[in-house]
Amino acid sequence: MDLPSIIPVFALPNVVLFPGVPLPLHVFEPRYRDMVRDCASGHEIIGIALLRGDWQKDYYATPDVFETGCAGKLVNAESLADGRFNILLHGLREFQVERHVFRKSYREARVSWRVGGHEDLSDTVRDALIHRLSDLFRREPESPAHRLLQDRTLSDELLVNFFSYVLEIPPLEKQTLLQATSVQTRAERLRDVIDFHLEERRLTLKGPGSDRFH
Repeated sequence: MDLPSIIPVFALPNVVLFPGVPLPLHVFEPRYRDMVRDCASGHEIIGIALLRGDWQKDYYATPDVFETGCAGKLVNAESLADGRFNILLHGLREFQVERHVFRKSYREARVSWRVGGHEDLSDTVRDALIHRLSDLFRREPESPAHRLLQDRTLSDELLVNFFSYVLEIPPLEKQTLLQATSVQTRAERLRDVIDFHLEERRLTLKGPGSDRFH
């Protein structure tokens, strides 16, 4: 698939998209309504970028964003009576912002696209990641996420990207995962994140009076 060199950029405070995963969005701001209309009649690619720094002060202008984002293809756009949209994006590929472009009501960027880094994980790395994820979701054995871990047909890349996306961790931690330049590196970072949260859960369960307070 040929990807454009200039794409619209949807800047969000708490969403990090990854390749292969779906992202539903409710679009209500006028500038982003313009974006959806233009995108639907054009190449149907929208970049998702995480806001950074003290973005609240400049939100309705041009706040800072992280330079690494992920683009999604617009697979559905439901136009509502009042001009808003419900849209669904499917994550495609990571990009790096080379230059911001301000010629429309919404932000655009000239980008370079991530190439390479899609090699398979070793069985050892995959099995270790699944083991840690199973520990994380063991309280929810019937959840879709837990069942998905048992699916051996799931590709390494989708395994890593899906759980990087769905885990309830801070957006900045997800941004760190997105910035990994290979599936292998992302898997290793995801493993470290899970280890941290498993240890945090363990210490929380121990509660006051445990050895860690002495």
